[in-house]
Parts: sequence; C-alpha cells; structure tokens
Amino acid sequence: MTIRIGKISLWHVHAWDYIKQAQEHEDTVIAAVWDEDPKRGQEAADRLNVPFYASLEDMLAQDDIDAVIVDAPTRLHEEVITAAAKAGKHIFTEKVIAATQVEANVILREIQANGVKMTVSLPRLYAGYTLTIQDVLERGLLGQVTYVRARLSHDGAITDWLPQHFYDLHDCQGGALIDLGCHPMYLTRLFLNQPITDVSAHFGYITGKEVEDNAVATLSTSTGAIGVVEAGFVNSHSPFTIEVHGTEGTLLYGTPDSTLLIRTKVAEGQYTDWTELPVAENVESAFNQWVGHIQNDTEDSANINMAMELTRLMEAANRSAKEGRRVALTELQS
Repeated sequence: MTIRIGKISLWHVHAWDYIKQAQEHEDTVIAAVWDEDPKRGQEAADRLNVPFYASLEDMLAQDDIDAVIVDAPTRLHEEVITAAAKAGKHIFTEKVIAATQVEANVILREIQANGVKMTVSLPRLYAGYTLTIQDVLERGLLGQVTYVRARLSHDGAITDWLPQHFYDLHDCQGGALIDLGCHPMYLTRLFLNQPITDVSAHFGYITGKEVEDNAVATLSTSTGAIGVVEAGFVNSHSPFTIEVHGTEGTLLYGTPDSTLLIRTKVAEGQYTDWTELPVAENVESAFNQWVGHIQNDTEDSANINMAMELTRLMEAANRSAKEGRRVALTELQS
C-alpha cells in the first residue's frame, strides 16, 4: 500500500530533504501541501504537481491522505501535530516536538489517544558513530562515565545562508541551541545514560540577532557526571565533536577528523595507546523507520522518549539562559 503524505509547511530548512526522502521511498508519495505562508505553499505544490490547501483542516479531512510530514515553525507544533493526530494521520516531525514540556505532553496524549504513529527526526541517534560509542559504553571500556561533551556549529549567521526567519524568536522559540544544539543535546543525554537533575545555559549574541547564535548548556546529574552541549551559528571550520570521558578511559570523535579514537586502561591492554575504532554502519533512517512502523503497526518508544527528554532539556536551557540561573527539571510544568 502506498502511503500518501501531506506536507505541513516548508518553513524548516530541512523540508525539501524530507520531501526527497518521501519521493525516494518506494512506498510513499507527497500528495498535498499546506503552509502557513500561502505563497510558499502554493509554489511548493506547483513544483511538486500536487494540490495546495489554504486550510490545514481541509487537507487533513482528505481520506486519501494517510500521514503528514511536519516542518512548521516550532511555535505551531502543538497546533498542527495535534490536529493531524485527531484526524488520524501518522506524523513525521522535525525536532523539537515542542518548545515546552506542557505542549509536548498535549501532543503525546493526542498521539496515544488516536493510535497514530509518530517519529521525530533525531538522525544522529542512528549514525554509525553513535552506535559504536554506545557499544563501547555497554562493554564498560571507559569505566564510569564522568564527562560528556558534544559540539555542533556552522557559519550560517555570518555567511547568511540560513533563512532570515530562523532568527525569529517567536517562530523558532530559540536560536542556535534549539535548532542545531538539539543534536549534541540528545547525544549527550544518551551517552550520560542517567537522569539529568538540572541545566545551566549561557547564550551569546555575536551578530546581534534576536536569537542566540552562540550557546553552551551544562547538564548535571546526581552522580556528579557532567554533560556539556555546545552549538553556534558563527563558527567556520568547527568540527562536529564528541568526547566521552570515564574513570578508565576516554573516547574522542571528530577531533578534527571523522574518526573514533579510544584509549583505556581496561580491555586487557588492547587500547593502552590511542587506537582508531571501526565505525558501525548507519542504521535505517528515522523516516524509513517511521514508514515501517506505519506498515507493521509497531512503534519506537525509544525515539519518542528521547524526543520528550529533549524537549525538557531545551525548555530548561532556555529558561536558564533567560533567568541567569541553574534550572532543575523538577521546576518544569507538566
């Protein structure tokens, strides 16, 4: 059965990437477009040779639309995702689920109540380096993890290749951290592999835009392990970097090359010097996994749980930077 997908907005920079994934998958087609910007939506529909709907309600009412891809502004996520769920449409959405835990919980309740499949695009969860790092940690090669650092940045704000609406605080609900920093945030949480108690964040405004273009967030745990998340729109040649440090060893990725290095006291002396580890193959993309869940009536609770945790951490980080203090996750409304 071919899954017919309605496109909800082309606001996000990755919108056309997801359209391409749908076009390349043998079991999915883009069948309709809605956009909060009618001009942009009509242009996309014409390019795709599919109907444009000026009303989201009208598009969701179509019986031949089975699912939606959501690339709407973050501020609209609760509205459009819950509408899609109530209409019985399966949902693939760009991160974050929403800007706050309250909104994310509303979305999750509607997903569960209507029995639709939702997958959040957290692509680096399925990358080979992530899988290899998880294997290293599961084997205990680093001992007790004490410190994780992950950094992702680019030069979008100083070379102006990011669309201007990515600097709109109202639409985006944040800047470099909520957009780009999502990836190091969920990876840091994954590698720490324990609950975060509180978050402290600091934002910089190098280019003077409405949203931060330089950001760091520190995640604290009850054991004393620390996670550091870094993101920026104002960096040239800054490699995507992961560091995982433990009581028995250290693992490095992207310093600066895309190689995985380990040095440890354990493993029978196998890695007493810096040693390059082979990186596993990437697993199936989040989009393809979503299609599989629709077809097989399965779900990936790990994806949803991580997406919900990401929302909590982002909300705490934004609040911390705004209020100039550490924010405990228990302070967030649910």
